[in-house]
Amino acid sequence: MPSQPSKTVIISGGTDGMGRATALERLSRGDHVTVIGSSEAKGRTLLDQAGHPNLRFLRADLSSIAEVERVIAHIGEEHDTVDALALFANRVNPKRKETADGLESTFALYYLSRYLLSHRLRPLLDAGSDPVIINVAGVGNTAGRIHWDDPQLTRRYGQVRAQLQAGRANDLLGVMFAGQAGSKARYVLYHPGFTRSGVDGHPSPVVRGSLKLLAKFFARSVADAVQPIVQWIDRPPAEPLCAIDRGKPVEKSLKTLDPDAAARLAAYTESLLRGR
Repeated sequence: MPSQPSKTVIISGGTDGMGRATALERLSRGDHVTVIGSSEAKGRTLLDQAGHPNLRFLRADLSSIAEVERVIAHIGEEHDTVDALALFANRVNPKRKETADGLESTFALYYLSRYLLSHRLRPLLDAGSDPVIINVAGVGNTAGRIHWDDPQLTRRYGQVRAQLQAGRANDLLGVMFAGQAGSKARYVLYHPGFTRSGVDGHPSPVVRGSLKLLAKFFARSVADAVQPIVQWIDRPPAEPLCAIDRGKPVEKSLKTLDPDAAARLAAYTESLLRGR
């Protein structure tokens, strides 16, 4: 029997790797879990393998603003409160892809979907007793930056460049969210380090093979990497923003957590969303 009342947990990118493992761990504790993913087949496999009445799957392409808004509306119809929002969705694109909204796909999926889910679900989170948002990205890493002159990378695209920019944007998302007055939800930025999660997802077979070999010897297990997430859902940190890089707290004075840059990114993001 669960040691505390069940929670309502929303997981983006929850059909694979760490997202999937978190979903299964929380189900075992009696929580009501909604997993969002882009693959109907993977979602059905998860539902069949879990065989749990508290699990729901929502198929959505979270790189689409309309799809994210549809998911948010559905969650609002199904739940009065949300206790935890865990953000995992990401995808590597070797070549630049543009979404139907005219945005670079990595930026749209890895950063903007997390921005929208965090902010639009805030009323449901604030209705919970002890809410938390956990953003799994690369906090603590200082490589990469926001390319303010070309955030959509129309001139110089590279998959590493796009991933690093979106990672730094997620750092700033945590800062901007935690800086909002009156929100009950605590925000956790979490970098698990190199794990065995997602090594099968790279589009290049050569890179995929290399990652799998490296993971075999050097990566953390998925089960180990998700344990802090599972615990934060039970017992959120006390401070509005907590940043953890491979088990160690990140200093808030780190240049990648600059409040002025967070405010600039917030203004840019709202300008993108205005009128859509």
